[in-house]
Order: sequence, then C-alpha cells, then structure tokens
Amino acid sequence: MNALPTTNRYLDGISEVARAHLGHDAPLTADQPLVETLRLDSVRMLTLVAELENHFAVCLEEGDEQGLITVADLVALLERRGGA
Repeated sequence: MNALPTTNRYLDGISEVARAHLGHDAPLTADQPLVETLRLDSVRMLTLVAELENHFAVCLEEGDEQGLITVADLVALLERRGGA
C-alpha cells in the first residue's frame, strides 16, 4: 500500500476537520484563501486550531497564524510542526 504524499494527507485532514467541525462541505484546494473559504471568525478559528491539533497531534503556538493566507500556508505550517 502506498502512503499518501504528506501534502495530500494534511489537505485531506484539514478538509475532514472543516467538514466535521465547521460544516464546510465543499472541496478544499491549496490555493483557496483560508479565512474567506472557511468563513473564519475568532470562534471558528479557535475551533479549527483546536481540532487540527487533536487530529494531527501537534501543538500550534501563538504567532503561528502569521502569514497564513491560503490553505497551502496552513498545510505548510502543519508539515513544519510534524503532525502524525
């Protein structure tokens, strides 16, 4: 069995979390703007962060949100944090 490339694994995980916890049923692509696509306000952002931490077993830190513009930026952050 071939493992999914890391980026696809993270993108799929973000999609799964967004669907389950934010009610976002549309497909996510790496080039989409993160805040607009997921309609992130402060509460929805906290929900996304907490659920991504749980899903990928990572700890995101204050300041990690800097530079997060697209879904691809979030994928890159999760890759840097090394979530499983």
